[in-house]
Amino acid sequence: MKAHRKSVKKEGARIELTSRQLEIVDLVTRNAPITGEQIAETLGISRPTIRSDLSVLVMLGYIDAKPKVGYFLGKELKPERKAHNRLLEWKVKDRMSRPVVIRDTAAVGDAVISMFVENVGSLIVTDEDSRLIGMVSPKDLLKFTLGNASASTIPIRMVMTKQTQLVTIDPEDTLLEAARRMMAHQLNSLPVVRAITSPDHHQELEVIGRITKTNITQALVELASDM
Repeated sequence: MKAHRKSVKKEGARIELTSRQLEIVDLVTRNAPITGEQIAETLGISRPTIRSDLSVLVMLGYIDAKPKVGYFLGKELKPERKAHNRLLEWKVKDRMSRPVVIRDTAAVGDAVISMFVENVGSLIVTDEDSRLIGMVSPKDLLKFTLGNASASTIPIRMVMTKQTQLVTIDPEDTLLEAARRMMAHQLNSLPVVRAITSPDHHQELEVIGRITKTNITQALVELASDM
């Protein structure tokens, strides 16, 4: 009878483990250190029968062995390694927040109110079709509001940082990549955008979310809690 197989991801490739190999990993996880003889006895088969299975699992790093001691978890299944792999697998779309946006037709006064109400450090500026136009931060607003009595009526387009100067992230990018971009550019958040082609065949960016330092911190706390 053909053994059932399970696909396990390892360093970008997929390794197929048989049901017996998965049983061995489970036994080692629950009973380490455990000898090959004990594994074979528990499975109800002979030691030579599982010799190749043990070799494969050791080679893949799922289990390891010490002479006269037995088998124990390998580096690929240790909690810190699993946390590392999980961080690499997390996509921006898995952890992003809703975008906090303001229309490009708004004025500086509208932006100040929105920033206060939403309690955010920046606003994403979009057009009526949710296309990315720019971003506005408290620093941008201060440049125009200090000492300017009519600042609240200034169009947000005159104050914002334009789209061509922004750092963005794709929803399919990893959370780690988002963190790298924030660190590299000293940013607290990134607009999450999806590239689309407009009816006149121009490439545009549709805003679908935002990823922040808080999102990433929450993910790290979750990882640490699971270890």
